[in-house]
Amino acid sequence: MGAIAFSASSYERILGANDRIGMGLIGCGGRGRSVLKAFSKNSSIQINALCDVYAARIDNVASRVDGAADAKPYADHRALLDDSKIDAVLIATPDHWHAGTCIDAAYAGKDIYCEKPLTLKLEEGPEIVKAVRVNDRVCQTGMQQRSGAHYLQAKEEYFDTGKLGKITMARTWWHGNGAHLRPYPEGTETKPTNLDWSRFLGPIKWREWDPKEYFNFRAYLEYGGGQITDLFTHWIDTVHMFLDQDNPTAAVASGGVYHYKDGRTAPDTISCLLDYPGEWTATFEATLAPGKKGAAIEMVGTEGRLYITRGRYEYYPLEGEPVVVEARGDMTQDHVDNFVDCVKSRKRPNGDVWIGHRSAQASHLGNIAYLQKRRIRFDPDREEILPL
Repeated sequence: MGAIAFSASSYERILGANDRIGMGLIGCGGRGRSVLKAFSKNSSIQINALCDVYAARIDNVASRVDGAADAKPYADHRALLDDSKIDAVLIATPDHWHAGTCIDAAYAGKDIYCEKPLTLKLEEGPEIVKAVRVNDRVCQTGMQQRSGAHYLQAKEEYFDTGKLGKITMARTWWHGNGAHLRPYPEGTETKPTNLDWSRFLGPIKWREWDPKEYFNFRAYLEYGGGQITDLFTHWIDTVHMFLDQDNPTAAVASGGVYHYKDGRTAPDTISCLLDYPGEWTATFEATLAPGKKGAAIEMVGTEGRLYITRGRYEYYPLEGEPVVVEARGDMTQDHVDNFVDCVKSRKRPNGDVWIGHRSAQASHLGNIAYLQKRRIRFDPDREEILPL
């Protein structure tokens, strides 16, 4: 999918102090609806457009998100980007549409909030970064831990100060995530007449309508990267933030479809390991098996360890009493508000496009190691997989 030949300057307008930002949503599924609700709570936002290949999902968002009832519906994101009332877009499509839509939006002069992972493939990241930088766009990736108050507090108190000592391992896990087990609605065995299956496929080779692939796209590597890029991307990005390092040099992985024999191509159970030149290792494990639930990060250092989830963190020193801090605020709302502030100020947001690219890149190495069944060596400066 090539970039649209729009002139960014023709779409640029200067926002005054009292101007509202015209917002368009591209991808009206559950995540798009949820994040758009956060945008609707920001007084600087006016929801002007909704886009999806499935008209029923546009109607669902229009009826359930405050301020979206009068938004103009679109079936093609390129038509939405041609709308002069749109200053910024929220991209919440399946992963295989992220790169093309981000690049199109950047060349159309729109600011971008794109759900993670930023990319489906390793090579897409540099192209998105280039499009955003060339067109001077604000681009926030939806990795909300970057704006989470207790994550930022933990970074300041335990990593910036060196209180944990030398970090040797970052353990991460995310078990039982239901987003990878979504059933298709009764009655959709036949494609709904108001759903454009061909456009949903986009760059993916043709196959006949399959409700499992549409409604449970995360289970198929054609559309996304499975649990590694959907879930590990959040956690490895947090680790990168804590340690100010985003440059893995090697990856290994193992897993498979061990339980859900439903045609999925993404493994239902996976473990991967990344090596970093700072002499520490990051690990990730995930299974969809019903007997295991939970998600967390454990940072292991020579002077103690830190356990952190979206709900709290716990610090365990080598000596002395542990410290427990509960989460506060809504980090998705904080992340959205940070983006809106940056649209006005033109500063780079907390989850800038480069950050989103590097965290997706690290995750992709795990998937490549899994698929190729070998240890992957990587040059993080040239962003190239090295030969055997």
